[in-house]
Amino acid sequence: MNKFLAIILTTLCLGACAPKHNDYSRFENIDTRGWAYGDTITIRPQGLDSVAPRQLSLAIRHNNRYEFRNLWLEVTYGDRRHMLRDTFNLDLADIYGRWHGKGLGPSYQYELTIAPRTNISDSSIVYIRHVMRVDTLKGIEQVGITVSAPAVKQTL
Repeated sequence: MNKFLAIILTTLCLGACAPKHNDYSRFENIDTRGWAYGDTITIRPQGLDSVAPRQLSLAIRHNNRYEFRNLWLEVTYGDRRHMLRDTFNLDLADIYGRWHGKGLGPSYQYELTIAPRTNISDSSIVYIRHVMRVDTLKGIEQVGITVSAPAVKQTL
């Protein structure tokens, strides 16, 4: 009985010492009528450590109503003192129209890392807008970000 109690206590102690996950994910719904050219998605991450470098990824959830192979997005992120802006081409489908994203049924999620190591924190803000050559995009369901620990490079 004492061995069993010791194993349980050791497991609890080790679990309490494990580093906490400091990841963040947030999605914003897009109107079912479509994503208008002038509509900017604004996301303010919360609960992030301000000193740890993070990986920032952009995620798109779409359905079969989306009529293009790719999606051009302008993303602006940073804090009040230092903002970065870049344009990204998300390749959502191959030349045969097969979606690259993961999904079940008619919905798919495609994710692209846009900043492998950045200092994004609670004081940061992320703006996302589409820069396609149409007024309103149909088939985009949600737009979001994920902030996680940077990927570790493996050496052989």
